[in-house]
Amino acid sequence: MGMQFDSEGNPYVMWAGHVIKLEKMPLEEQCYIEKAQKELRETEESKVRGLKELRELLKGETTLAVPVDDDEFLLKFLRPTKFYAESAFKKMQAYYKFRQSHPHYCQNLMPSAIRLAFKHSTVSILSPRDEDGRRVMVVESGERWDPRQVSLTEVFRGIQLGLEAAMVEPRTQVCGVVVIMDMKGLTFSHIMQFSPMFASALLDWIQDCIPIRLKAVHIVNQPYIFRVLFAMFKPFLREKLRSRIFFHGSDKQSLLQHVDPASVMTRFGGSLPDDEVSGEVMWEMLHHYEENFKKVNAYGYLSKEN
Repeated sequence: MGMQFDSEGNPYVMWAGHVIKLEKMPLEEQCYIEKAQKELRETEESKVRGLKELRELLKGETTLAVPVDDDEFLLKFLRPTKFYAESAFKKMQAYYKFRQSHPHYCQNLMPSAIRLAFKHSTVSILSPRDEDGRRVMVVESGERWDPRQVSLTEVFRGIQLGLEAAMVEPRTQVCGVVVIMDMKGLTFSHIMQFSPMFASALLDWIQDCIPIRLKAVHIVNQPYIFRVLFAMFKPFLREKLRSRIFFHGSDKQSLLQHVDPASVMTRFGGSLPDDEVSGEVMWEMLHHYEENFKKVNAYGYLSKEN
């Protein structure tokens, strides 16, 4: 199952009859256009107005270096905030302030610097999209994650890189992302990797910073000791995110009430094969866009030296 290239030189992988690739094409299918109109207030008028107002706000943020004239870049922040320019501006501020204040997690967010989480298939993004057009990300949080080989920091950096890629997809900007966290085999050695400080930073990033529509987080195969881990995160959870977290244990039918079976693997009760695309192949696909990531990685608040 190797990487191939289409006629325009873009990488893709065929898996279970589906094409896995970075979908950077503009919204054209009617279903996505209607969803954007209904859920995000997206019309040509709101788009023009939102872009204009956001540019005006950014002119006053002189220490934030971003491509103000790049419509596609600004839409990454306008769509998740339903084209309210003030909300998009605050989201952008929070996103880049987080990156500035957490360099340990956020410096060099490029494929060349982030490989371990993909090499060990700790993080993966599945195709096809689910019936609502959402991306499905799987994070191995139990027996498939060996902290001795992949640190918690590298797992987080891998998640950031995967979502950074998804953020450039107009379809994902509209439909959002669903995360499945497989806790099978979770042990105290895994739990010991976490701290309240990390839990606070992670939930700050999820709830206030990342410009993406996180539609649901599904916890599966969690053992009894998962309560110890969840207790660390619970104080920082706000109601909006709390309402989107679902616990399924080993009940596959419970998960499938929320997730399209055609978009998840057999081990989760779905119809996709368990021999998924390896993380290494996914990394190769992302690495093809290294220069794009490098360019995006240069955006942010200017340091005092600059």
